[in-house]
Amino acid sequence: MERMLRGIAGTFLLISLLLAYFVSLSWLWFTAFIGLNLLQSAFTNWCPMMWILKKLGIK
Repeated sequence: MERMLRGIAGTFLLISLLLAYFVSLSWLWFTAFIGLNLLQSAFTNWCPMMWILKKLGIK
């Protein structure tokens, strides 16, 4: 599950950067949101995406 989480985070991060470059700089707020979630999960050991993946039945 950790590999999947890292893949999702990396994909979201790259997509948000591409959207910021090609569409609007406002997409950088989504990039910041991703970074803040990663940072808080390092301290709390809880990640919203892990919760979603568990609900979807991914082990």
